[in-house]
Amino acid sequence: MLQLLSTYFLLTSLSFYEESLKYSSMMRDQSVETNKIIAQNSEKNEQFNQLKQELETAGFEVILALPPKRGAYGLLQVNTKKIWINPVTFDLHIALPTLIHESVHASQVCAGNGEITTLGLTLEPMNQVRPFFQGYTDIHRKDLEREAYTVQTQPNSFELALSLLRENCQI
Repeated sequence: MLQLLSTYFLLTSLSFYEESLKYSSMMRDQSVETNKIIAQNSEKNEQFNQLKQELETAGFEVILALPPKRGAYGLLQVNTKKIWINPVTFDLHIALPTLIHESVHASQVCAGNGEITTLGLTLEPMNQVRPFFQGYTDIHRKDLEREAYTVQTQPNSFELALSLLRENCQI
């Protein structure tokens, strides 16, 4: 697990510029078929699809495309309930953790009745993920990200994300 987390955090620290160079030919095609993207990561395919379906049942739109924020692997837009998953996450084998992270934010939106709010989770984040949320100066944003990174890195992250989504979005 620790090796997987280390690999994940190493990969997430890549600059967007390097990624855009590496995947520029894919971006020139303008769109990538969902089936082709998901097939690249078959071991997590079923979990990804299930979580995506649950998010859509909860009223969120999951879009497999570059997020509107440069350099983001995933992004939730609260007011439109749109979730973007960057196609590069499939090649990096971090699509499921990225969707889990964004599903926690979706649960936060549901818990706040359309406004994003913390869930009050008592789980403690791993020390390795602290740098990912400690840089936020806004304490509310820091708390939101702390919850998302904490859930994302739990051994039972998929089950926990589904549970939070079902509980807070009343699916």
